[in-house]
Amino acid sequence: MTKPVLWQIKVSHYSEKIRWALEYKGVDHERKSPPPGAHMAVALAKSRGASKTFPLLELDGTTYSDSTDIVAALEERWPEPPLYPSDPAARARALELEDFFDEEVGPYTRLYAWHEIVKDRPTAVRLIESGMVGPSVGARQAAPLVAGFLQLRYGVKSEDAAREARAKIDAGFDRIEAELGDGEYLVGDAFTVADAYLGWALRLARFAGLDPNTGRPALAAYRKRVESRPSMRDALAAESPEAVAAIARQPVG
Repeated sequence: MTKPVLWQIKVSHYSEKIRWALEYKGVDHERKSPPPGAHMAVALAKSRGASKTFPLLELDGTTYSDSTDIVAALEERWPEPPLYPSDPAARARALELEDFFDEEVGPYTRLYAWHEIVKDRPTAVRLIESGMVGPSVGARQAAPLVAGFLQLRYGVKSEDAAREARAKIDAGFDRIEAELGDGEYLVGDAFTVADAYLGWALRLARFAGLDPNTGRPALAAYRKRVESRPSMRDALAAESPEAVAAIARQPVG
């Protein structure tokens, strides 16, 4: 069998969701990271026009172009360990939470993180120098181009959009705090696709200077548990420590 290929953006929470799923299932794979911007042409070519962004997964001769579809394909090809609960009600809840993070938390966390980064030029330069968003050469000259692309793609310079995003993030994390209670995981007593997504959303919020743990003790304890998992540590090891520090503007612990 040909080794699966993950086409990714290193700082994308959607790509991170798939990295966590691959590591959790122990799937040996290859990762390719074209520069942001150029990745859109690659995505369109690889997916035959089905998608203009990453992640994409090439698996057994098929290219999957949506993070939810990618997880479903991984679950079918490598059912153990499972990311979908076997109980129908628990499975439905896990998929509902995955969709909630996809639509109501992830995009707003991304927008707010980039909003904070692009208005802080030294941080933007350090992030480019880390190599996490493409070639690290000419970082100071590239920073305005990166900011312009992100504004065109996501509207990251809008203060109104940032305020809306912040409200969405807080509402999303408040919901999770209420639903976690004393539970170790989001659904039942096992790690699921919902956990694979939430872990990165929490990290991305912290990168933006937010602290989702403040006033949310269940969420704080949850983050420590999830990020201590061996498979999660392996996925996080794919990130450059310099990039993490650059984005967060502080040590990440």
